[in-house]
Formats: sequence, structure tokens, C-alpha cells
Amino acid sequence: MSDCIFCKIIAGQIPSAKIYEDELIYAFLDISPINFGHTLVIPKEHHQSAAAIPENVAGRMFHVASRIGILLKRMEEFDAYNLHLADGTAAGQVVMHAHLHVIPRGAEDNFRWNWRQLNYPEGKMAEIAGSIAEKLQKKLAE
Repeated sequence: MSDCIFCKIIAGQIPSAKIYEDELIYAFLDISPINFGHTLVIPKEHHQSAAAIPENVAGRMFHVASRIGILLKRMEEFDAYNLHLADGTAAGQVVMHAHLHVIPRGAEDNFRWNWRQLNYPEGKMAEIAGSIAEKLQKKLAE
């Protein structure tokens, strides 16, 4: 996609601090990191939604992202890492090229996700779980 900043990075039109590249994915440091070492892992093909990424590419993204997270823990002495993928503007996606964040975390980094926690009314959890499971089973059988 010609106006996508991530496609331009992959094409070499915009510089990036590359961490990893293979035939399917590209990983580079985020220019506005939550913590230093914050890395983005993206498919080389433009996919706006994570749902459109082929399974082998998505699997590769998560495999490499977890390895980057482990290395960040060892190299920078972080305690943990988050893998975060926002799919759609309502979920916080800013760049409309699917991407997976690898965010190194420390116990004292003072970053909080700030999401709310709801309580299910009686019976609602089982109802929703049943509905999702039924639809998922049909979708995976296609």
C-alpha cells in the first residue's frame, strides 16, 4: 500500500532500526517506545487487520516476537515482556498495517494498561462462552 508508513519502512523508503527480517516478517524498534527495546513485528505484506494475516505469517510473527521478548529480558535485565496487538481503531490501532508490539517490562517501569474490569451477571459468562465456542468451531471447520 503506497501510503502506509510500515510498507514504506519495509521498502526502505523510510529508515528504521531493524532487529530482524525474513521472507515473511520485519521487526524494528518502535520510535516512541513504552520502554527502550520496544519492538514492532509486522508482516511484509500489507494487512490492515490481524484477521487477514495468513496463519503461517501470524505464527511466524508470534514466534519471532516471543524470541525477541526473551532476548530483551536477558540483554536489558527486564523482568518480563508484553506481546500486544491492537486490531482496529477502537482497540487502539494507530497504523493501519497489522503489527505486534514486543514491550519489555520492569517491575518499576510505572506503565499500566489502565483497562477496566467488569463482572459477568449470573449466567452471562456461560452464554457468551457457548456462543463463541459454537461460532469458532464452525469457522475452524471451514
